This record gives sequence, C-alpha cells and structure tokens, in this order.
Amino acid sequence: MADEKRIAPRRRVLKAGSIVFDGGAVRCTVRNRSATGAALDVETPLFIPDHFRLTVEGEHLDQPCRVVWRKERHIGVAFDTSSKPPEG
Repeated sequence: MADEKRIAPRRRVLKAGSIVFDGGAVRCTVRNRSATGAALDVETPLFIPDHFRLTVEGEHLDQPCRVVWRKERHIGVAFDTSSKPPEG
C-alpha cells in the first residue's frame, strides 16, 4: 500500500464514543483506531470544533484530539500527544 500515510497500524473497532468540547458533546462511532488517531462516524459534522476530547467509556479512553480530515459524516482525528489526558 504505497499511499498509506499512517504512522501506526490501525485496527478496526466499532465502539460508541463521545466528542466532548466546551459547547457540549456529540455521540460518535469509533470505526478504527491506532496509537496516533482514529476514524469517527458522526450523525452530523456541523458544529464539531477542530479540537476536542474523544471519550470511549468501555475502554476508559479520554483523549485530546485534533481533526485532520472531514468527509460527509466521517472525521479523521490525530491524538494530541502534547496534552496529557487527566489521570483518574
């Protein structure tokens, strides 16, 4: 796959998650994930900011993210490693 640009291998998942930001939260489905990012499906991409936290309760994931691409109801995010998720 010569056009593969991911730094880390991704794995397919199908997990319910939330996009959390100052104005509230939006449900999403995590379609695939790697150590460096994820692909999300959303009902509507409107009003989702470029930076937010992705949470997946069943996996105890609470990760700051930045959007790297948007296409219709799909969003690709990179995990922001410059910010640490809160310890809990």
